[in-house]
Amino acid sequence: MVCALIAIVLLFVDARMGLLSGVRQVAATVLYPMQMAALMPREALANMGDYFSSLSTLQKEVQALKHQELARAQLLQQAQFQMAENAHLRRLMEGKQQLPVQSQMAEILYDARDPSTRRIVINRGSRDDVSLGLPVIDHAGVVGQVTRVFPFTAEVTLLTDKDQAIPVQVLRSGLRSIVYGRGNTGLLDLRFVAQDADIQVGDVLVTSGLDGMYPAGLAVARVTQVEKAAGSFGRVVGQPLAGIDRNRQVLVIMSHNSLPPRPAPEAAPAVSRRNMPKMAPVPQPPLPAAPLPAAGAPATTTTATTTNGAPATAGQSATPPATAPVPATPPAGRSTPRPSAPSATPPATTATAPAPAARTE
Repeated sequence: MVCALIAIVLLFVDARMGLLSGVRQVAATVLYPMQMAALMPREALANMGDYFSSLSTLQKEVQALKHQELARAQLLQQAQFQMAENAHLRRLMEGKQQLPVQSQMAEILYDARDPSTRRIVINRGSRDDVSLGLPVIDHAGVVGQVTRVFPFTAEVTLLTDKDQAIPVQVLRSGLRSIVYGRGNTGLLDLRFVAQDADIQVGDVLVTSGLDGMYPAGLAVARVTQVEKAAGSFGRVVGQPLAGIDRNRQVLVIMSHNSLPPRPAPEAAPAVSRRNMPKMAPVPQPPLPAAPLPAAGAPATTTTATTTNGAPATAGQSATPPATAPVPATPPAGRSTPRPSAPSATPPATTATAPAPAARTE
């Protein structure tokens, strides 16, 4: 009751007279630290709740922003890819319009399975009139050549394959040569180049069209290295101008280079053994005439052998003619007796000269 009466009196005096304003300020100043200490637990609890709520909110916002960033990055990448693809397609269309031959666009599906070769597979096949040997290019130059054809796909051997070669010509000087691939290095070699050949670093190599496959004037490579070796030939290295391993779309040239047909080789006449001429025996050389008997000598009865092997009768001269007769051509497959040479021995009385054996030709 006393405290209540004192409080009422103080309120009345302060409200009516204003005498306790200074006392109020002093009391507020003295009691402020105790008020702050009393409010600290409440402030701590409130701040702790705000901290955890704001942390979870921030985490959710960060995750939402990350998802948005990934989605926008994906869209940006797709947009960039589409822009690059559109630019490449525009260049292909421009190159297609400039080509003097018919061509069609193809898309690269995947690389070949053999890691030791440089080949790709495109989505055009025999049903699209793709055949072996057709050149494949892009907007910058030659990519390769069709080497295998399937109904719906085709295999293209790239220009940098170690088994691929293409005749080229230096655009500046007109020098002709052949470019070979170097495999996985992605470069090209000009082999068998003379030491004094007019070729420099930076020269552009184009197709010469002499092989009948590639149209003339297609860009192939740019010379990056020229070495003068000690032997008969130098070494020239080139960098392909086409996007060998970068682009997704290519052009397939649908017609070969029109060249006049090669002349047919002259075939040797076939000689049949059945039509060969028959072989005739070699004629004998003429023999010297036998000596004639002396004038007035009596004729003796002698028996001699004639040229045909029959014995001569008495009174018949055994002297052979001066020239041996040439026998007639015998039938094929039969032996022909050779005419016997007459004996040069003078005839003797009652002597018979034996007939020589027949000789088979």
